[in-house]
Amino acid sequence: MEPVFNTNLTLWDLGVLAFYLGFMFTIGFVYKGFSKDASDYFRGGGSMLWWMVGATAFMTQFSAWTFTGAAGKAYTDGALVAMIFFGNALGYFLNYFITSYRFRRMRVITPIDGVRARFGAANEQVFTWTQVPMRVLYAGIWLNGLAIVVSSIFNIDPIITIWVVGLAVLVMSVAGGSWAVIASDFIQVLLLMCITLVVCVFALAHPAIGGLGGLIDKVPEHHFSFASASDARFLYLWIFTAFVVQGFKLNSMFDAYRYLCVKNDRQARKASLMAGILMLFGPFVWFIPPMAARVIEPDLGSVFPTLSNPSEGAFLFMGMEVIPVGMIGLLVCSLFAATMSSMDSGLNVNAGIFVRNFYKPILRRQAGQKELFLVGKVMSAVFGILIILAGLLWLTLKDWNLFDIMTVFGSMIAIPVAVPLVWGLFIKTAPRWSGWSTVLIGLVFSLLVKKAEQDGWFGLGELVGRERSDFLYIYSGLGNVVICSLWFLATVRIGKWFNYKPEPDVEKFFENQERPVDPSTEDIPDNDNRQSLAMGRLCLIYGGFIGLLGILIPNSWGGRLSFFFCGIVIGGIGLTLYRIGKRRPGAPMRN
Repeated sequence: MEPVFNTNLTLWDLGVLAFYLGFMFTIGFVYKGFSKDASDYFRGGGSMLWWMVGATAFMTQFSAWTFTGAAGKAYTDGALVAMIFFGNALGYFLNYFITSYRFRRMRVITPIDGVRARFGAANEQVFTWTQVPMRVLYAGIWLNGLAIVVSSIFNIDPIITIWVVGLAVLVMSVAGGSWAVIASDFIQVLLLMCITLVVCVFALAHPAIGGLGGLIDKVPEHHFSFASASDARFLYLWIFTAFVVQGFKLNSMFDAYRYLCVKNDRQARKASLMAGILMLFGPFVWFIPPMAARVIEPDLGSVFPTLSNPSEGAFLFMGMEVIPVGMIGLLVCSLFAATMSSMDSGLNVNAGIFVRNFYKPILRRQAGQKELFLVGKVMSAVFGILIILAGLLWLTLKDWNLFDIMTVFGSMIAIPVAVPLVWGLFIKTAPRWSGWSTVLIGLVFSLLVKKAEQDGWFGLGELVGRERSDFLYIYSGLGNVVICSLWFLATVRIGKWFNYKPEPDVEKFFENQERPVDPSTEDIPDNDNRQSLAMGRLCLIYGGFIGLLGILIPNSWGGRLSFFFCGIVIGGIGLTLYRIGKRRPGAPMRN
């Protein structure tokens, strides 16, 4: 059974998509010369500028799931889904005020290096092998979600999508390392914000919507009055949980990898502030189109009969309804960008952790920088293939809801891992065994919550609709924050009973927290102009390409202006960066 309207990509759309993929391939080779050793390859030598790192911080919390699973949630439940993203914004603002500069002051190459310094070698292996497989599975979920939606709407084989996108990320990441990953994220932020703003404006201008006021009047009541939904028993507790869970996840030592790349403390804080602002205002743009789709087409099942959860096509449905010829290709590029940005960061971080925290300490203690650099490239390729295979594996689970997978998976597994990596950054008197034991307590608690839900231990009766996933999210997420935190604090008391004294490495870890990073005395290279020049040229090329489409593709003036808007924004930022980069060598840049 086919969709009720034509969703085939035009030659213009295919050309736009081909250029985008080729452009992403090229970025890896543009930045190939930026990496000379493992530190450069895995964290940009700790010399990156805040606007690059802020973009990647934002994009790592972003995937095609935002426009599929989360958009489906907006279609069915309205603005409620934005609370998760506002929780992300809260997490980034906490980064700004409390943690981002502390992360940079750890002075490590991978986040697990910081775990080793704080909790010792045993925890280094525990957190390596809880985080690395989990990030592969996450990336597989993102890739799978993209493939399912693209295949169901555009009749493209999901296996083809998984391999094409996966290989594009693999080549870019292997060739350019963290420099290529973070550079691509910056360009993809610009593309995403431009194209989603265009879709939002056109959606509100649709005759059936009549602006923001018309949207509010025409959507179901519960889209903005959350408690009026029939299955909203846990609603307000769910919202509170979203803020707590996202706040903890984004402030754990593992998530320090975002800020290990910047050149100093101040730039770490500016990067987190940039990510927080983008995440705060983004939901106002991203979730208007799927809510507008609810007004225009209340039955997406008749539109996308091959999609197991038709609501997950809401954003693309609205895009295909309103945007001009050729821009569907850019919209698909934005889906690819959202997924690729999450995949490439996970791939590069995983490779760095494997090399620095398993290969060197366990397999090859005597390995030098050249060997680690080479192994890093090999492992980037290996993890790229594993992510592709994980995406193919998730294809076999066709009846699973992407929104539920992401939220429940995160609360039941990610939170037990995150809690000790939050408190360990601040509490020096917690013994080393508090790390792995807190993870164990949390995972056991998650299993008990799952069994409680299945056996009805809480006397809530049969859970219907979204109540079942809400229950698991709340009790495993919020419950794990409480239980794991109490256990971690209990280990401090137990340590005092046994006269625990922090080890020298722990003392050094906390001494570093008090000492600001100074690039002039810590052998951090000054390549600010080179960074701005390279990024400026790339943005000029891509912005110029999009602007050219506005001339070449036959469209109304409104359609042409859409292309010109995107091209001018991306190209204008590129021109600004290029001019900054052309300053005479040694001319100061504001940090």
